[in-house]
Amino acid sequence: MQHWRKFQAALIFYTCLPLRPKGMLDFRGIALYAPLIGIAIGIAIASLDLGLGLIKPAPEFIHLRSLLTILLGLLITGGLHLDGAMDTADGLAVTDPSRRLEVMADSNTGAFGAIAGITILLLKVVALAAIKDQRFWILTSIWAWARWGQLRAIMAYPYLKAIGKGKFHQEDLHHWQVWLVELLLTIGNLAIAYFYNSFYLGIGLTVIGFSFSWLIGSWLNRQLGGHTGDTYGAIVEWTEALSLCAIAYL
Repeated sequence: MQHWRKFQAALIFYTCLPLRPKGMLDFRGIALYAPLIGIAIGIAIASLDLGLGLIKPAPEFIHLRSLLTILLGLLITGGLHLDGAMDTADGLAVTDPSRRLEVMADSNTGAFGAIAGITILLLKVVALAAIKDQRFWILTSIWAWARWGQLRAIMAYPYLKAIGKGKFHQEDLHHWQVWLVELLLTIGNLAIAYFYNSFYLGIGLTVIGFSFSWLIGSWLNRQLGGHTGDTYGAIVEWTEALSLCAIAYL
């Protein structure tokens, strides 16, 4: 029952789904459920992608199909992570490191934030359109790994604000839980690879998802000396975009 309540809290925080839970919810430690939320979102957008492909399988429809798939993901999250990625880009564009958090907290989007947002969406749509096979599996896996990267950053790096939406994520979170989730994601990918007899893709998804989610979090920590709720969102968005690009290229 406690896990279900935590999962409900995670759904409410990470998505815009119209949930009406009874009683008060505890949001501490909900980041542990973020990869599971990623799987749910991945299944939702992959189902739309599959349905559109069945309705109109013509190759010339692939770009519109990919666009609608990515936009559904944006709709489900309410742009939560993309907004964080845009704010992070604005902050990193400031040459004075002492002002970066102030700029990131500003609700107004600057030029670099707008460019980052457009770039992320374009990369996702174009890369997904270049992927012809196993799109359901790929989308679900990448969306889960992207949120594992957020989870690892929450565990590994300091939170830069005294208060904030991301502060409570570090509460009730243990190192072993983060690595257990990583192990489960890896086993899940390899199990699907065995079922489809596609070990190269299974290993590739695992290596790419793990690497980008780790490296982006590490790079942002090096630039800022820690993380905020905005950079957690940036990890999710850039991991999704760059992982899709890597898979499309390979």
